[in-house]
Amino acid sequence: MIKMAELKNSFESLGLKNVVTYVNSGNLAFDTTKTAERALIKKLEDLIDKNFGKQVPVMLREQKEITAIIAANPFEGEFESHKEMHVLFLKEEMPEDKQTQLHDAATGNERFAVKGREIYCHLPTGVADSLLGKQFIEAKLKTMYTGRNWRTVERLADL
Repeated sequence: MIKMAELKNSFESLGLKNVVTYVNSGNLAFDTTKTAERALIKKLEDLIDKNFGKQVPVMLREQKEITAIIAANPFEGEFESHKEMHVLFLKEEMPEDKQTQLHDAATGNERFAVKGREIYCHLPTGVADSLLGKQFIEAKLKTMYTGRNWRTVERLADL
């Protein structure tokens, strides 16, 4: 576990401005000059490894992308609680064959929609018994992601 205050200070040491955190979630927002995404991700991953001794994959999105992700939710109006809806943020777009595997493996009433570098997950019966809870995406599809429930995604848009 990395303390958010320490992570925030580390990000500021890189020259990032207006760094803010969202609860103890690993989510940070910041301002920076235009930098190639891959280069910035590498800097952040190296910083975390150096300062905290942890190799943590960083998933980076511009603020306008978060707003677009919310607007593009294919399950809008089809879930009763933010606990049913999740977004998985990927480093890279998921190849078609892995998308097919994901959809073919879905059970019960769980639904997945892949759009760009995000997977929208509608899990009406919760995470525990879903493909997400069973680590299918990481273990079987070998796809790296970080997931957030819908409430967190909405809050990220406001940071």
